[in-house]
Amino acid sequence: MNKRVLGQSIEERPAGAEKRSELGHWEGDLVKGKRVASEPAIMTLTERVSRYEIIVKIDNYHAATCRAALQGIVNDYGAEHFKSITFDNGSEFSELNQVKETQVYFAHPYSPWERGSNENQNQLIREFLPKGQSLRSLTLVGVQSIQDTLNQRPRKSLGYRCASEILSCFD
Repeated sequence: MNKRVLGQSIEERPAGAEKRSELGHWEGDLVKGKRVASEPAIMTLTERVSRYEIIVKIDNYHAATCRAALQGIVNDYGAEHFKSITFDNGSEFSELNQVKETQVYFAHPYSPWERGSNENQNQLIREFLPKGQSLRSLTLVGVQSIQDTLNQRPRKSLGYRCASEILSCFD
């Protein structure tokens, strides 16, 4: 099965994103509870330098829902904080190239390592939200608690600092 690239390729991403030399370049994905498109999911965004995490619950993982959620994040946090965002080629992301005030790039098909920071964070989220568990009962407070816990966790890759220390503009 060949997946088509949904928009600009990761190969076109700015050097600052690739080298992790400047803040504002993000990786994104969904964490799904039950693998049914009508079930809620969470959209996760991971900043490449700081590993700061933004988590938003969405009602389903249809393309229009994902587009609206990402546009809402960019609008709420401020477009100046989003120089680029890289997603995979899942059909749920097919409308993300319509998001305004940021540039969305797409990783190569079947190449999750190209968004490794986000993949790693999503595994950490699984400590709180095991696979197969419906996310219907997950509240805004629950989402915020997971996000805050991850952003306050010291990391070896950050010299044992927390993501929120590095990207303090969101706290």
